[in-house]
Amino acid sequence: MVVARELRRRYGETDALRGIGFEVGRGELFGIIGPDGAGKTTLFRVLATLLLADSGSATIDGLDVARDYAALRRRLGYMPGRFSLYQDLTVEENLEFFATVFGATIEANYALVADIYRQLEPFKKRRAGALSGGMKQKLALCCALIHKPELLLLDEPTTGVDPVSRKEFWDMLGRLNGQGITILVSTPYMDEAGLCDRIALMQGGSFLDVDRPAGIVAKYPHALWAVRASRMSGLLGDLRDKAGVLSCFAFGDSHHVATDGSLGPAELERYLASRGHESIEIGRIEPGIEDCFMDLAGAGEGR
Repeated sequence: MVVARELRRRYGETDALRGIGFEVGRGELFGIIGPDGAGKTTLFRVLATLLLADSGSATIDGLDVARDYAALRRRLGYMPGRFSLYQDLTVEENLEFFATVFGATIEANYALVADIYRQLEPFKKRRAGALSGGMKQKLALCCALIHKPELLLLDEPTTGVDPVSRKEFWDMLGRLNGQGITILVSTPYMDEAGLCDRIALMQGGSFLDVDRPAGIVAKYPHALWAVRASRMSGLLGDLRDKAGVLSCFAFGDSHHVATDGSLGPAELERYLASRGHESIEIGRIEPGIEDCFMDLAGAGEGR
């Protein structure tokens, strides 16, 4: 469905895309996971035919994103990260406008958006600018779907919305994907990675790895420990100073510590006690996507 080869894009001295290449199969829910500034929006704008790459190529369903942009735009649904609908128009007027632009009607494709639009219907006469963040995202998704696209491009659709709205949004994506729509979604939230069929971890304009979420986790190469003590702020620096500690990052109420084979929990506990730490807790844990991302990003920077 989507085939990208060696996509590059530069803004002045900044390389936003550094030779990106990947494929997305028809019917797949593919996630691009990375922090702000990773290059996700630039990549989505290239795929949405809104921005030309400096070099490389990308095709969607065999159509070139640069050469065949006019034909492709009828096959794509694009939802940018920033709310971009007409804020002075009502919910109903926005949906009617976008259907008309694509030569479609709300009635013809209502079944595709019915589950989402039913939540908006009580507010259909409200101006879009007066909606809550979660409702704005639902309206934007409806407008991206109303012409029945083959590929849905969603650039950070859940950024800035509350946790309940995030879950509802991903439930909707799952139902849409179940109807055969191919979905390419970007997000800075590592916990959303597990909701995708496959993911690409992205940093500094490059993909660090592309695989199923479970496949990425399975490749994590180190022993990983959750460490707590009475002085968590000082604990972080002391852990990073210890020989055998490969990396250490704060994760919620503990520090995740990756170690090589030379350092076990007993030695680590003795070391921390010698540094004056008390109430030390050390437990082996399984890595998550965020641990894998931090490890891959550290390897790319030479740690």
